[in-house]
Amino acid sequence: MRTLLVALGLLLASGYAYAAPAPADTNFFPIMAWNWVPKDRAVLETMREGGLTVAGFVKPEALNACRAAGLKAIVSDARVSGYNWSQVPMAQTRSNIVRLVAKVGRHPAVYGYYLIDEPNAAQFPGLARVAELIRELSPGKWPYINLFPDYASAGQLGTATYTEYLERFISTCHPAIISYDNYSLMDDGSVRESYWSNLEAVRAACQRHGLEFWNIVLAAAHFSYRELNGADFRFQVYTTLAYGGRGISYFTYFTPSTGNYRMGPIDQFGNKTPTWYFMQHINLQVQKLAPTLLRLKSDAVYHFGPLPAGTSGPPAHSLLTGAGGAGVLAGEFTHADGSRYLMVVNKDLAKSRICSLQFRAAPRQVSLVSPYSGALAPFRGEDVWLAPGGGVLLKIEP
Repeated sequence: MRTLLVALGLLLASGYAYAAPAPADTNFFPIMAWNWVPKDRAVLETMREGGLTVAGFVKPEALNACRAAGLKAIVSDARVSGYNWSQVPMAQTRSNIVRLVAKVGRHPAVYGYYLIDEPNAAQFPGLARVAELIRELSPGKWPYINLFPDYASAGQLGTATYTEYLERFISTCHPAIISYDNYSLMDDGSVRESYWSNLEAVRAACQRHGLEFWNIVLAAAHFSYRELNGADFRFQVYTTLAYGGRGISYFTYFTPSTGNYRMGPIDQFGNKTPTWYFMQHINLQVQKLAPTLLRLKSDAVYHFGPLPAGTSGPPAHSLLTGAGGAGVLAGEFTHADGSRYLMVVNKDLAKSRICSLQFRAAPRQVSLVSPYSGALAPFRGEDVWLAPGGGVLLKIEP
């Protein structure tokens, strides 16, 4: 009781005019800038203009500005993230989180709380304790933990295999969402093969445990990663969606002023780059597709042509037997109303292709979900052309 009274007093004295959370937007698709974001209304409004829906990591004082800009946010505060994860003092941690939740927990911009990026498996027990307190004290908010990619070393992972890393995270931390990062667009023009094995591993874990996943993809050139074009953005987003991803995050929205980082959506001087417009274009497409995407359950995903390591071709009962050649990815889905959908992606990053689908059983009708309006239209004529890296969402009526 004393703790509750202290929390109430902090809420009343905090000076924050926080209303009760608004009803959930059932068409909200999370598209996040992976960055710590300043309390700057103009910066936040530019993010929203760019099609982002989650600002990234913000201090509590920036939440009102996020709400005014129409963005959700993940709270960054030492009371949830500032721990030695091998020794989390539970009494003090509970008190810390009670105080933070009293201050921000009812703010409608809060999407979750930042805990850590790329933890070693040895840190999972400590993270689990804090995640459980957040779920208890701030129900419905995400204890944000982002995992390593599958090309991390065993020493980084703290496990012998990536599958073990995922399973230990799930069994220990009990997440509702798996977030991971994978940067695979290389400056020699190639795509790292682990891009596919990582999607496969995370999707498989989510299928086993009934979870959702977010993919953090490349948005700024650095190290041996290339400067991105429109095809690169389309490829990263549409392949994630075809695998059933329910969130996209970009590393990094603000270009760091260090090393060889360059051409992020916002440069080191605070200006929009061409990359910003590539990002905006695909983000706005996702927002138009979101009312349909968010009602789909991933059933299968498969490739045509040479199979990247860890992937598979169409299963015995797939909707498709072919797609007009190699280099095509297909994801199958069932809508909440029982109808069937396909997402077909052109994996070629240089050439457009005709989406020529061969069905196992001829459908009565194939309709395109327009990425510019969200409305259904016949899939025919010029609409059957896929841009490099581009995808289409199709409703299949038997």
